[in-house]
Amino acid sequence: MSENIIEIEDDAFEQEVLKSTIPVLVDFWAPWCGPCRAIAPTIEELQKTYDGKMKFVKVNVDENPISPSKYGIQAIPTLIFFKDGEVSEQITGMVAKAKLEDTINTLL
Repeated sequence: MSENIIEIEDDAFEQEVLKSTIPVLVDFWAPWCGPCRAIAPTIEELQKTYDGKMKFVKVNVDENPISPSKYGIQAIPTLIFFKDGEVSEQITGMVAKAKLEDTINTLL
C-alpha cells in the first residue's frame, strides 16, 4: 500500500474524512477480498495523480465495523467519495480507472 494512502480506524473517521478540507475517497476493503486487492494498484495510481488535491483513505471492514455500518456497506470493495463531509458518490465493486477519474474530476 502506498505510504500516502491512510489506513484509518473508526475513531479517526470523523477527523480524517468528515472534517477534511479536500475531497476524500474512502476505500472500504478487507485483506481476504480478491477484488479489493485487485483494485488497490489503481487507487494507488490515482493517489499519485491527485496528491494534494484529494485524500485517499482505507477502512478495513473486519477491524472497523462502525463506519461501514453507518454508510450501509454490504459488499466490498466499496468506494465512497466525500466532499465537505458529505457523501457525493458511491461505487461498489471493480470499476475502470477512467470511471474513478471521472468521479474524482467532478469533485475537484
